[in-house]
Amino acid sequence: MKRILFVDDDPDLLSGLRARLHKRRGEWNMVFLPSGAAALEELQKEQADLIVTDVRMPGMDGGQLLTVIKAQWPETIRIVMSGYAEPAKLLQLITLAHRYVSKPCDAQILENVIDRCFRLDSLLRDDKLRALVGRIGKLPAMPKTYARLQAALSESDTTSQQVAAIVSADALVAARVLQVANSAFFRLARPIARIKDAVAYLGFASIRNLVMSAEVFSQWEKLRAPPGLEAERLQDHAQRTAAACVALAANTSMADDALLVGLIHDIGYWILIQECPVELQQAIALAAERGISSEQAEREVIGATHAEIGAYLLGLWGFPYTIVEAVAFHHVPTTVPQKHFDLLSILSVAHSLCAHSANDIQLSSEMNPIVDADYFEQLSPPFSWQDAQQRVSDLGVE
Repeated sequence: MKRILFVDDDPDLLSGLRARLHKRRGEWNMVFLPSGAAALEELQKEQADLIVTDVRMPGMDGGQLLTVIKAQWPETIRIVMSGYAEPAKLLQLITLAHRYVSKPCDAQILENVIDRCFRLDSLLRDDKLRALVGRIGKLPAMPKTYARLQAALSESDTTSQQVAAIVSADALVAARVLQVANSAFFRLARPIARIKDAVAYLGFASIRNLVMSAEVFSQWEKLRAPPGLEAERLQDHAQRTAAACVALAANTSMADDALLVGLIHDIGYWILIQECPVELQQAIALAAERGISSEQAEREVIGATHAEIGAYLLGLWGFPYTIVEAVAFHHVPTTVPQKHFDLLSILSVAHSLCAHSANDIQLSSEMNPIVDADYFEQLSPPFSWQDAQQRVSDLGVE
């Protein structure tokens, strides 16, 4: 039975949660606590699988609580549920929490978030996947420039000049950021020649996410990839998918994450090309020979898909669960109990609508039959399936 701690200094909120989640008592051992100190005391007695905490609490606030939990009980899934929206505080919470849920929160939404966290956590802790990753060898560390930017942006007083200096310190990354920022996929009003101008035009979060892609693909180009998975083709696919993700997430709070998840959704190929090139080539041949999906072939030959391996890496790097989940399940989104239009559905739809391009990577040459109008409309999206298709078509990057 999964053990969950709910932490909030509002007794009425805790009482309401206890009543609304009573039906899950057969699956979850739930403990309701009034403070961060009480939560730490409870964790000393018995570790929890998941914690849901408010941010603003007297004494120890949610950020301080999660900092301790991340250090002492890193396997505990950490969810923030708060109405706190100060940008600097949210940036800090990104590095501490796996998921963020806004207050007031419907109990059904919170249940869905918890269910999905456990679903993803089960994948990342699967013995077969862990054994496979262990066989692959040493996983790469998080790219250095991205990590420096992530740390800088967690500070409330970081300036554009400081962000530009971090990016410019790596000439290769700086050149790649400018190349991507000026590509047709992002449709800038004017060419950008300097990093500081790119920072001002695109914003901190977009630059950080472009850096992630730049660092990955800078290393990717040194590898000998199987035909159809060359670095240039993979980067083209990533940029096109990212542009489609941003178009589908327009005017929502998910726009920045949509850009990042589109850019890195195939990061698992990066690992397989480095560590399992022979097996990857065998999977490609098997998919072509039997007319099956690349994911099915990868599972048969390698033991896991590139999406699952990529998600595992991102999980180790500490990326938010929304991003890790989207990468893990974007080929099979219906295996996740989705209740609303979110980052997973954005990536799945964008990937599917971009996949029929003649220039796309060879392992994604057909639209995903799972992702159709019926799948899309059951998520109550803010626009129609036809509008989604038009948004991607209007990009001119299919």
